[in-house]
Amino acid sequence: MIVEEEIYFWLLLILPVFMLLYMMVYFWKRKKQRQFAQPEMFRLLSPDRSFFKQALKFGILMLSLAGLVLALVNPKIGTKMETITREGVDIVFAIDVSKSMEAEDIAPNRLEKSKQLVNQILNNLGSDRVGIIGYAGSAFPQLPITTDYSSARMFLQAMNTDMVSSQGTAINEALELAKTYFNDNDPTSKVLIIISDGEDHTGEVGVTTKELASQGIRIITIGVGTESGGPIPMKRGGITQSYKKDMTGETVITRMNEETLKEIASAGNGEYIRGNVTADVTENVSAFLRKLDQTEFESRQFADYQSQFQWFLGFAILLLLLDTFLLERKTEWLKKLNLFNERRN
Repeated sequence: MIVEEEIYFWLLLILPVFMLLYMMVYFWKRKKQRQFAQPEMFRLLSPDRSFFKQALKFGILMLSLAGLVLALVNPKIGTKMETITREGVDIVFAIDVSKSMEAEDIAPNRLEKSKQLVNQILNNLGSDRVGIIGYAGSAFPQLPITTDYSSARMFLQAMNTDMVSSQGTAINEALELAKTYFNDNDPTSKVLIIISDGEDHTGEVGVTTKELASQGIRIITIGVGTESGGPIPMKRGGITQSYKKDMTGETVITRMNEETLKEIASAGNGEYIRGNVTADVTENVSAFLRKLDQTEFESRQFADYQSQFQWFLGFAILLLLLDTFLLERKTEWLKKLNLFNERRN
């Protein structure tokens, strides 16, 4: 299922506001009523008044508003599948999301620059399949291999340095996870692109890199940052409050470590690329991919989508009609059934 107008989802924020206002008015009325007379007197003065039906009418109104918002969003469901033959390479991006990637020695910061690089590489791809891994102190799968570039961009945009609780830069963890991403029985050319500042706190990565190379997985490493480095900002609400300090109180300076990235690229039969200039990165990656064998594979896609807004619109209208005919006072048949154990006077 896809949606046509995602922006209208923001209208759903109106519902909790209305619910809060309803509760405030409800308690205000109860307070004023108690100042006027005792609850027993109110039951005698208005024996048919039903607090349950008041809340029920409000709930129905909120559901109808939610239905109208979903109708504006216009969900669509795919109705026809097409099998498309594609030719390309399987590419997995391993993106460093450790705290050092927040350093601003390269604008706007290392992580945002990494996202820009991946976006531009995606723009230059044809029918290749892509996947995404995130890693810091540990690695985690972000997106399995797919031909859906829009999903790749969505997951890429959501990546941040708070996604992994264990901090550090464990490139070896990303390499181990990458081994499980590719299908060993698939003859498709396989490429792992590691984007990092190269700060590796886990030690030796050569053994895992050679294992990947033996499986036919080529490794491109892209270094993001500068040799002079920069401090790691400590932010709150997007505003820098201070900079990370070591045990002695000195400001920590994080520097790009090209040697680690070059070592991985060399052992992985790949190439190291400096990530300072986006155009150079995309050109070098494209040139590297063109040298690889392009393998045909099939992917199934929805070729036709149908709007489903009418169901939500009809549901909202039905609830509005129900709300119109539903009275706030107790009805005779309901009093006879006494479903809600209401008191009889």
